[in-house]
Amino acid sequence: MYRGQERATLDALSAERSLTEITSIPSSIAERAAGDLYFNRELSWLTFNERVLAEAGNPAHPLLERLRFLSISGSNLDEFLMIRVAGLAGQVRRGVTRLSIDGKTPSQELAAIEERVREVHRGQQAILSQLKDLLASEGIAIARGDEIDGEADLWLERFFLDRVMPVITPQAIDPGHPFPFIANKGIGTLFGLRRVADGSRLVEMVLIPTAIPRFVRVPGARATYVAIEHIVERFAHLLFPGFRVEGTGSFRVLRDSDIEIEEDAEDLVRYFRSAIQRRRRGRVILLELEESFDDEGEELLRDELDLSAAMIVKTSGLLGISGLADIVAEDRPELKFAPHTPRYPERILEHDGDCFAAIRKKDILIHHPYETFEAVVDFLHQAAADPAVVSIKQTLYRAGNQSPVINALIDAADAGKSVTAVVELKARFDEEQNLKWASALEQAGVQVIYGFVDWKTHAKVSMVVRQEGEEYRTYCHFGTGNYHPVTARLYTDLSFFTAEPALARDAGRLFNFVTGYVDPQTPERLAISPLNMRETLYELIDREIEHARAGRPATIWAKLNALTERGIIDRLYQAGQAGVEVVLVVRGICCLRPGIEGLSETIVVKSIIGRFLEHSRIWAFGNGKKLPSGDAQVYISSADAMGRSFERRVEIMVPILNRTVHAQVLEQVMLANLLDTRNSWLLDGHTGDYHRMDAGEDGFDCHEYFMTNPSLSGRGQALAESGVPKLSLRSLRT
Repeated sequence: MYRGQERATLDALSAERSLTEITSIPSSIAERAAGDLYFNRELSWLTFNERVLAEAGNPAHPLLERLRFLSISGSNLDEFLMIRVAGLAGQVRRGVTRLSIDGKTPSQELAAIEERVREVHRGQQAILSQLKDLLASEGIAIARGDEIDGEADLWLERFFLDRVMPVITPQAIDPGHPFPFIANKGIGTLFGLRRVADGSRLVEMVLIPTAIPRFVRVPGARATYVAIEHIVERFAHLLFPGFRVEGTGSFRVLRDSDIEIEEDAEDLVRYFRSAIQRRRRGRVILLELEESFDDEGEELLRDELDLSAAMIVKTSGLLGISGLADIVAEDRPELKFAPHTPRYPERILEHDGDCFAAIRKKDILIHHPYETFEAVVDFLHQAAADPAVVSIKQTLYRAGNQSPVINALIDAADAGKSVTAVVELKARFDEEQNLKWASALEQAGVQVIYGFVDWKTHAKVSMVVRQEGEEYRTYCHFGTGNYHPVTARLYTDLSFFTAEPALARDAGRLFNFVTGYVDPQTPERLAISPLNMRETLYELIDREIEHARAGRPATIWAKLNALTERGIIDRLYQAGQAGVEVVLVVRGICCLRPGIEGLSETIVVKSIIGRFLEHSRIWAFGNGKKLPSGDAQVYISSADAMGRSFERRVEIMVPILNRTVHAQVLEQVMLANLLDTRNSWLLDGHTGDYHRMDAGEDGFDCHEYFMTNPSLSGRGQALAESGVPKLSLRSLRT
């Protein structure tokens, strides 16, 4: 890797941006204290996870789905602690005093976060207690080992002797035995033992290998699940013959899992292979203890684990709430959401399944998970098998453990086509999997590029060049989500297929930029981060401000996963002060304060938390007309409104110009999100609290709407007569 060349490119682009960035802030904004202008990013994220947790307590959801939401809140919190809290703790250690967007030092943030984390943890355990009772009434028990008796206890004992005992290793804790290493997310149990023969005391530790299931299901008509640590505690007398068990206590450890790229990281592959190993040995960020854990055992862990900067949380419930996902798999369909089978776009079926013929005829937008990701896979598989296809270029951020996309690229290379894959190694927690995919692709003859050292390539782009007669035609796929077959069934995302020449040329420029550091100069249609996306959004917001000042209708709609970038927030504040109506659907973090007098009175922020994870990114600008309008400027994007998205990532924002796709994005996808009341929360700009919207008797569920209605661009002639119910705008200030 030519590190110097990359650095020169980065410096040149940074200098160019500094000349074009608009920095003027009205005094009405600049004079306010930071804490009055913005919400704290980390606390806003915790508020988001509280909304996820609230769905676990929502009686409108089936029981096992409520358990799933509880599990998700646990895994979300784990990642937050391992990355965000670990990062702040690192700043405190290094003496960093840089203030957050709301004016807090890293140490102040940590103090506020710790209090909220404890509140979330208590809430998780309280809801688990409720769900255990409800599940028990439905024949699903989450039990401790000592709550099992009769035949079930005999079976569990046999399971312990045959399946658990051979793979666990008790270790004495004394001067003659070094304290064992406890891996990230590792669960262990401490035992206080008394030798029967001589009365001597011994402390033993048992670490639970990851190969053992987190929960064990006891056979029988009644589904009984027991956590593995409780099984080990239950049968300690078999593990320690000749000893009397005087005390037990289980614990769980979370470690710093962030990977920072060092300035001299010349070989990214080698660096990440070693960094993944280092991650497993990061500083302890959280020690989770059972409430019954004795003081002596806790003191031992404090001394051995270096917990000076770690949170210690005690629970009367279950360690590792995220592990409950195993129980959700129980075969009880009546306790889950009704199955949903994604539609295959009828538009493609009308062309006998030929993706290229369908795209050549008309741009297509596919809305996942309501429409199947198989259409994207078919696009690539057809490209691999089509003798007319000469080249495929593909970005890969997250692709999953079993990837038909990777298989298609390998097939294409085997067929002698020119295949380039931009594999992003900095995809958090997918680094190891991406290294494996990169190796497999290279072995198949794919040209694998790892992109920039300093920037993540987060754009979702696939580019297929096909010879048609004497000419070449380029077909492109632009997505808001990853090329991941599993998340495509759970996340709402948009897949845009087009053969429009200007977009194809821009796609080519994007790949040349990532693979060869070739500056795209001025793209024809795409906005590209870190080149011009922030400035493009500034200009679009400024135009709405001009429309408002001229007395014309002025409206901005946006759908994002996070809004943290101060420049965009300040621009939206200016828009609000000018009278622009701004409605934002922000699923997760939002640092903007809506509805503040003299600042953001015309801005509304809502969040949708429901059956599917909202993930698509959309921007819509009225362009002098009242939204929704056929004259609106509409974009889909891979980027959220975060500083990293504009400064440290390669992202794209795609204008939607085709009339049918334009109507689908604006008048179907975006409008349905705005109208939703069943899954929606409104943000209080004064307190930072979210309040669930009152759905009423005629409440609207956008997820239900999308599951039962075909998309506009993909529905085809076969569904033309049935049509799609037309949505109409109503008040969003409920």
